[in-house]
Amino acid sequence: MLVWLTTICRTWGASGVGRLSGGIQGSLLLLLLMASATASPLPPLQPLLDAAAPRAILKLAPGCYAGPAVIRKPLTLDGQGQACIDNGGRGTVLTVQAADVSVRGLRLTGSGESFDTMDAGILVDTADRVRIENNRIDTVLFGIHLKAANDAVVHGNTVRGQAAPLNLRGDAIRIWYGRGNRIEANDIAHLRDITLTNAPANQIRNNRIRHGRYAVHLVFSPDNIVAANDIAHTTTGIVVLYSDRVRVEDNRIHHVRAEAGAALAFKETSDTQVQRNEVLHCAVGLQANSPLHGHDTLLIKGNRFAHNDTALYFYGDKGGHVLRHNRFEKNLSTLAVSHANATRGHLWEDNAWDDYEGFDRNGDGIGDTPHELWLYADRIWMETPKARFFRNTPALELLDFLERLAPFSAPERLLQDPRPRLLTSPSGKHP
Repeated sequence: MLVWLTTICRTWGASGVGRLSGGIQGSLLLLLLMASATASPLPPLQPLLDAAAPRAILKLAPGCYAGPAVIRKPLTLDGQGQACIDNGGRGTVLTVQAADVSVRGLRLTGSGESFDTMDAGILVDTADRVRIENNRIDTVLFGIHLKAANDAVVHGNTVRGQAAPLNLRGDAIRIWYGRGNRIEANDIAHLRDITLTNAPANQIRNNRIRHGRYAVHLVFSPDNIVAANDIAHTTTGIVVLYSDRVRVEDNRIHHVRAEAGAALAFKETSDTQVQRNEVLHCAVGLQANSPLHGHDTLLIKGNRFAHNDTALYFYGDKGGHVLRHNRFEKNLSTLAVSHANATRGHLWEDNAWDDYEGFDRNGDGIGDTPHELWLYADRIWMETPKARFFRNTPALELLDFLERLAPFSAPERLLQDPRPRLLTSPSGKHP
């Protein structure tokens, strides 16, 4: 377009253009200016990074810069909330290869779509003590990738993915072989997971996570803390696999409704504490396998499970977890098991049950008789997955009533809590 317009102008010359009507002249000049603007590329960011002195604070002027760019020295890159790096849909937008780098106040957009190269908004490649703060990262395959990076701070970022099906999105934040990192107060949506692989002793706190696959996914990553996150509308909430001594505390997980998912899921995980979480309106509140060894136990304490299809699901050949001071309110089913043995060995103490059928004659907030849960017609939908569709329908409710009234076979006891707490004390307050 630009070449064509220039040729016309040269052919007509000044006098020729002068003979055109005013409207045509204006249109021709407007097209020429538009074509010039389109043809002008964004200014590259890399020369500015190369020219900056080590440990300098590079404040970018407002506007958009072309990526990709690589930071190879300690410095602070500050977009002041008005600068953008656009990679045009190819590769990784910004790569950090030096320790003690800060990236803040930028918009990073337009990564590539390759899972082989893990195209990302920001890649921290074998660099320690990097700070990534208050950036907006959007239209990217992976959001922030910490690769063999330690002691990074990822705080206050907004991360959004590309418009693609869930299984074709990358991770919002990925930590691979890194420790001591803090992932805090980020707003994440429309990406896959926060994933930690072989990454011990990190902290994931106060993040808001929406519309993903696994909100937090730990694999072979012991000694991590996942605390005070708000998670909703994901396939699964927090998943801990083969990772010991993890603390999952004070999270709010709600509307995790996928049939195969759970708000909290644990497998082959020992010495882990699950405390003070609120799990609301999920398909399954907490799912865990049987501990293989005596120390492979979970401490499930002080959590609230309310309005879930199934509050707890245990699978395997034996129990062994410790459940204390939890609250179970208005769940369709309190407990489901793959086999009755899956609950044997669990320790139930001082939990509050909305279906407790005993009394509290002395008003101390503790039931006079143990709370017990028996397996009657529940085994139909537990053992036959296709029957789950009919759960809580009149037909299964009638079967359950008949089983309780006149059991065809001896029911199996799933749990016994010797000191059940009432959901409300005589004063009307929660215990």
